[in-house]
Amino acid sequence: MGSLTVPAEPTNAILGASEYHRRRPRFLCLHGFRTSAEIMRKQVLGKWPDRVTARLDLFFADAPFPAEGKSEVEGIFDPPYYEWFQFNKVAVSLIVDLSFDSGFTEFRNFDECLAYIEDLMIKHGPFDGLMGFSQGAALSAALPGLQAKGLALKNVPQVKNVVIIGGGKIPVPVVVEKAFDVKIKCPSLHFIGDLDFLKEPGEALLDAFVEPFVVRHSRGHTVPRLDDKSLETVLGYIDRIEKNMDEETELSLSKCEESIEAAPC
Repeated sequence: MGSLTVPAEPTNAILGASEYHRRRPRFLCLHGFRTSAEIMRKQVLGKWPDRVTARLDLFFADAPFPAEGKSEVEGIFDPPYYEWFQFNKVAVSLIVDLSFDSGFTEFRNFDECLAYIEDLMIKHGPFDGLMGFSQGAALSAALPGLQAKGLALKNVPQVKNVVIIGGGKIPVPVVVEKAFDVKIKCPSLHFIGDLDFLKEPGEALLDAFVEPFVVRHSRGHTVPRLDDKSLETVLGYIDRIEKNMDEETELSLSKCEESIEAAPC
């Protein structure tokens, strides 16, 4: 099983009017099919500006299973490569494996995958959200709904935010029915590429979330660089997360003060 990668942590920002230090939103980052934590780390930190990454606490984790076949990134990124779970259908490439329109009904190691992610969140959390690319994005999209039904992540705090990069719904009807039968209310940020073979599944996934933030770019199946427009969207999404965190902290402080005042002398 591969290593976990954590980037250096800059100093936390200080809230202007509040008298506490705001911690950065912490995300568990789930890489794509037959890649790795280190590859995703390079993709994200190498393409996104400090104005974004300095405001997030990103924790990159390898998937639990070594790649069972050829990786599409061989020759571009060094091994080892990992995958989160497998389908019981022979696939010769990433595109076939994650076509999202093949109607897969059988898959392997999905429960083990969910248990592994929960264990990561227990050991390295708490996390405020999930960020995923490709296969990792499909997992990130499904987990809030599965968790809400008590079908996954039972022993960790609620997933409150998701970032979906080049992903759609997991192409297994039984999972889709359980994960997306009601709209997901947590703030979500979606990256959809004009040339991505998962563009249509990515567009369809938007309907599963309430008021999603959306970045559309001209590239294919990749973590894109951010132009001025997309940067504005991403920063707006982070603003939304921070606002929610501030409100939760203020509520917690208020309850604490009320408890102190109510305590007998």
